[in-house]
Amino acid sequence: MQGVVRSVNVGTPREAAWAGIGRTSIDKASVTGPVQVHSLGLEGDQVSDTRHHGGPDQAVYAFAREELDWWSERLGDQLRDGEFGENLTTSGLDVDGAELGERWRIGTALFEVRSVRTPCNDFKVWMGRGGHDNTAWVRRFAEHARPGAYLRVLEPGVLAAGDPIEVVHRPGHGVTVSYLFRAVTREPDLLPGLLAVDGLVEKARRRALEAATGQ
Repeated sequence: MQGVVRSVNVGTPREAAWAGIGRTSIDKASVTGPVQVHSLGLEGDQVSDTRHHGGPDQAVYAFAREELDWWSERLGDQLRDGEFGENLTTSGLDVDGAELGERWRIGTALFEVRSVRTPCNDFKVWMGRGGHDNTAWVRRFAEHARPGAYLRVLEPGVLAAGDPIEVVHRPGHGVTVSYLFRAVTREPDLLPGLLAVDGLVEKARRRALEAATGQ
């Protein structure tokens, strides 16, 4: 089933005493109309913590509306598009079932599924605003193992909300976004299986090699 971009969301650094570096860009706002896609992300979006976020392999973050609805039911609060800090809120596409290296054409831009978002303390605190109980948020997010995908921009272009997501290439190795997340968070026995992925992101490749060789 072909997916669609439901919402395009961008954010810029804002002061936040609770954030690890004193500022955060997690609070994304939906934008209307065409948005330029550059090699490092979307026009109007800026990473705050460049040590842990951003760069070519984390240029754009995609998260499924279906997952936001799943969490809305469990948190007892309707989560808006962009609530998890995603740049692209998708609909009708199994983002977490996408294979690493899968390529998506959205508008005139071409993306490659590269990595996963792992929950951090800033995300935990962000989810605790408004009185939510966030004491176990990181654990709950990890257990669900549907973290959304970081995308690399292979061809810059322009996209907009309402654009279809065309899967133009699927590698066929079966290593999905969810598999990578499980391997690097709670199920290290899965790490050697990551070596089936050509061009695996370096940090995951090192961990996979260590697990496979016992070193």
